[in-house]
Amino acid sequence: MPGPDPIALPAAPRHPVLYQINTRVLLAGISARFGRQASLDDIPDAALHGVAELGFDWVWFLGVWQTGAAGRAISRSNPAWQDSYRHALADLRPEDISGSPYAISDYRADAAFGGNEALERLRRRVNAAGLRLMLDFVPNHLAPDHEWVASRPSLFMHGTEADLASHPQDWLRIGEAGDAGSIVLAHGRDPYFPGWVDTVQLDYANPETRSAMGEVLLDLAGRCDGLRCDMAMLLLPEVFRQTWSDSLRGRPVAGFWPDIIPRLRARHPGFCLMAEVYWGRDREMIEQGFDFAYDKSLYDALVAGDGPLVRDLLAADPDWQGHLARFLENHDEPRAASTLPLPRHKAAAVLSFAAPGLRLLHQGQLEGARVHIPIHLNRGPVEDIDIAVHEFYLDLLSVLRDPVLRNGSYQPVAADPAWDGNPSHRAFTAAIWSDESGPRLLCVVNYGDSRGQCRVRLSHPRLAGQLVSLSDRLGPEHYARDGGALAGEGLYLDLPGWGYNLFAIG
Repeated sequence: MPGPDPIALPAAPRHPVLYQINTRVLLAGISARFGRQASLDDIPDAALHGVAELGFDWVWFLGVWQTGAAGRAISRSNPAWQDSYRHALADLRPEDISGSPYAISDYRADAAFGGNEALERLRRRVNAAGLRLMLDFVPNHLAPDHEWVASRPSLFMHGTEADLASHPQDWLRIGEAGDAGSIVLAHGRDPYFPGWVDTVQLDYANPETRSAMGEVLLDLAGRCDGLRCDMAMLLLPEVFRQTWSDSLRGRPVAGFWPDIIPRLRARHPGFCLMAEVYWGRDREMIEQGFDFAYDKSLYDALVAGDGPLVRDLLAADPDWQGHLARFLENHDEPRAASTLPLPRHKAAAVLSFAAPGLRLLHQGQLEGARVHIPIHLNRGPVEDIDIAVHEFYLDLLSVLRDPVLRNGSYQPVAADPAWDGNPSHRAFTAAIWSDESGPRLLCVVNYGDSRGQCRVRLSHPRLAGQLVSLSDRLGPEHYARDGGALAGEGLYLDLPGWGYNLFAIG
């Protein structure tokens, strides 16, 4: 049952900043210091207040739910996963492999972490620090040892002996072969990859499944302030039919999200839902009722170094962009510091996090960690802090505290050629953040490896006839320009490859 009402917080900003924490890795580190198993109660208040003081609005504790022996055994024995474990931990031990937190055996906080009571206390401490708590909801699948597999097998996707024989990576047998009660169930999967062998697929063509998982979602919403919904697009009827066409045998598939989200909103006004989503289906998830959806398109363009595509993506409708979750890494993606050389890393971060929407930063990202920790592990390597990366992120987070970047209005603006015949402006992205009094910040990034030039025009009655101050919040540049000239010929900028300015407009 939900505990007492959470501590009241001010209204959440329109463009919040979220910090993702791998709970198992965090608690393993605390356990090593204490010489005993640490619980959620052992996470220091000072650490929570430290996250808030950096300017975060949300903290996402990944992997708090109970997992079981089945998922742990599969994680420890699956040969395909061992190389990634050893790449992360040269001194890998069996106890470091705790199983995937997305193979959930019970939607209760892990008993080793103190159970639901400790989670309730953590939420109150998170809220007392001025933060909101985000947790995980994994709607597509459960662990093989979830009690529903035995008590309610009809909730899962059933297969045949022929399915198991022809695609053993996608199916599992429950019970002994030849036994009357033996059944074949599907592993959870998406339509493009083999099954996740530590999971069992829920059957969303079954109304009972939709009802049961809807009740789970409503229950979880009473224990936190927001949920990140794992692989949320897999429940779209079109996607579910594509994935399971051979097994549905003509059964219709109804939508899950449009039914449950209004019920959730009625019970928990202001609750936040973030969709993990791929394949360009982010708009569909927002239309289904999510507050935010992963912006994988921007991430891919940044990693590819495609400046013109980045510019086009960030020139989309600002209201729409305000529903996107921007990131440079998370528990699924490689570390940004290992993927992007430092100048490009900085430019990508300015573009991602000075854009509208939710800004998601990952545990270790601020320190420049380079080793990706597989989610099956509860321990990561000890890495030295990259001082250059860390100082940059501290500066950027300081700028992101500016009210205009939290609740202001974002408007893409053209980066025009600096002179005829100079094509270098094509790698530039420019945008203005404004409040009710007018423009307050100008963000310009040359997202290319060569020096380039452009002109950016700033036109607003507040600037007309004034001497306008432009001070870079992330660098030493300071200019004073006539407001009329800014509106006419525009601000001339000459930036090195991967160069950026984030000007306060005074």
